[in-house]
Amino acid sequence: MAKSNTARRSDAPAPAPARPAQHRATELDRVIHERMRLGIVSALAVNDSLTFNELKRLLETTDGNISVHARKLEEAGYVACSKGFDGRVPRTEYRITPLGRKALERYLDHMEALIRATREG
Repeated sequence: MAKSNTARRSDAPAPAPARPAQHRATELDRVIHERMRLGIVSALAVNDSLTFNELKRLLETTDGNISVHARKLEEAGYVACSKGFDGRVPRTEYRITPLGRKALERYLDHMEALIRATREG
């Protein structure tokens, strides 16, 4: 018996089933989703650059907290760090990278979709 032309080919991928919002939430970018890292990339997205001390004051956190989370963002390629001196005082400055800006946009789009799905559901 011949197969119908409308049958799905066995090597074609199955269509993705609709998934509830709670399953889509697990797909969030875990690098950005952490509260302090989200604060850092958000602050850098609206500023050309921020120094270590500016970020620390803005986010009301400790040196260690900024260091750990900024390094994680750097390792992901989302933030660039430059170190230098302002006179004799060390100065660390951060900027969001194009990759970081794209990741933040994807994250925000994802969050907006979750909010819509939750409100509609």
